[in-house]
Amino acid sequence: MSTSKLEHVMQLENLPNIGKSIAADLRAIGILHPHQLADREALEVYCALEGEMGHRHDPCVLYTLIAAQHFLASGEALPWWTFTEQGKKLLASLSHGEQQRVP
Repeated sequence: MSTSKLEHVMQLENLPNIGKSIAADLRAIGILHPHQLADREALEVYCALEGEMGHRHDPCVLYTLIAAQHFLASGEALPWWTFTEQGKKLLASLSHGEQQRVP
C-alpha cells in the first residue's frame, strides 16, 4: 500500500484487523484516531485496555495492535497472527516484570 493510501486511513476501523469491537475499546481509552495508536507502544495500549475494561483481553488483541501499528509504519497489511511471536515475547516481558515486583 502506498503512503498516499495511508493518508486516507481516517478511522480506526479503516486499519487492517481492527473491527468495531476493538475500535470501541480503543476509543474507551482515548485513542480516537489511527495516528494516536501509532504514537503508543502496543503493550502499553493492551495494558490500558485491561485497566479500562477490568479484565485482560485475549493475547490476539495485542497481536492485532502490533499488526495495526506495523501497517501504520510501513503500509503493509498483514494478518494479526503474523505477529504472534513478537506479541508472546512482549507478554513474557510483562509477566517477568510483574514477577519481579512481587515481594
